[in-house]
Amino acid sequence: MSEPAVARDVTPRASKRELLAELTIDRTVAPSAPKRSRWVLGSATAAVIVVVLTIAYRSSLSSDSEPAIPDAAPIAAPVSAAPVANDASVLDATGYVVARRHATVSAKVTGKVAELFLEEGMRVEAGQLLARLDDSVPRAALALAQAQSDAARAGLEETAVQIRQAQLDVDRIASLSSHNLMSKADLDRAQLSLEALRARLEHARNEVVVAERSAAVQRQLLADMEIRAPFAGVVVAKAAQPGEMISPNSAGGGYTRTGICTIVDMTSLEVEVDVNEAYINRVAAKQPVTVALNAYPAEPINAEVIAIIPTADRNKATVRVRIALLEANAHVLPDMGVKVAFLNEAAETASP
Repeated sequence: MSEPAVARDVTPRASKRELLAELTIDRTVAPSAPKRSRWVLGSATAAVIVVVLTIAYRSSLSSDSEPAIPDAAPIAAPVSAAPVANDASVLDATGYVVARRHATVSAKVTGKVAELFLEEGMRVEAGQLLARLDDSVPRAALALAQAQSDAARAGLEETAVQIRQAQLDVDRIASLSSHNLMSKADLDRAQLSLEALRARLEHARNEVVVAERSAAVQRQLLADMEIRAPFAGVVVAKAAQPGEMISPNSAGGGYTRTGICTIVDMTSLEVEVDVNEAYINRVAAKQPVTVALNAYPAEPINAEVIAIIPTADRNKATVRVRIALLEANAHVLPDMGVKVAFLNEAAETASP
């Protein structure tokens, strides 16, 4: 019986080494870029192309249009367009309407508001009653002071009567003493009593004066419970209500008011403008000015410079200028924004 055939490896060793070499990874070769990186790179390239084309298109449009006019250098702080087209304007600026006469009306003493007789927007006259505080304590104190004054007067009258009686006694004793019916000692005692009563009368007069002055103080305290307008104007703010405490000082934290209302004298309205200090040489007192409210730019108002405040603001490098309104205008209100044009005085004078 023949032996079974045995499989033999007839592959040479050199060929096996080559096969093994093919299975190894060659790390010197750079890996190929992933598909996502290639997509991102392509998208970025497309975006750059779109931006370049957009810029080229806009450049072509701007070349076809009229050339842009360069911006003028600022001449005021803050700078704005002239409110009214006027070739005589030498400086344009912006500012605000301010009231030279305004006040927060308060009481002289601390007290509780009992009544209010005002509302926002109401016009008041000088001395008009605006509010009344609780006056129960001052009224009682005044009644006490008046009673003390009456008592002092009564004491004065009593002393005056005693003086008349003492004078009669002195005269009678002096008559009897002249006839040796009364001793000299009795006459001296009567005269001393009369002098004592006269001194008491002078003291009583002083007490009457003190009582009257005390009553006057209490009457003034009672009058201080009534808050009146210091001048004629318009109520622009109502700061208290009945039942609240008010005080001339900020006492009691946030629970005590320091005023009843704010009154503005509308006849004292003017304009304040901050002009750049580099151009303040273009402004002078009595210089004509045109003012236009931001809310009503089509209604210019004639004005003139009142004064240039003789100090500068180092933080803003500006100088404040006060301007008077020469025309009455119902639209002008405190704190309104305005545009101001300082005019050339020579051109203004030459114009009809």
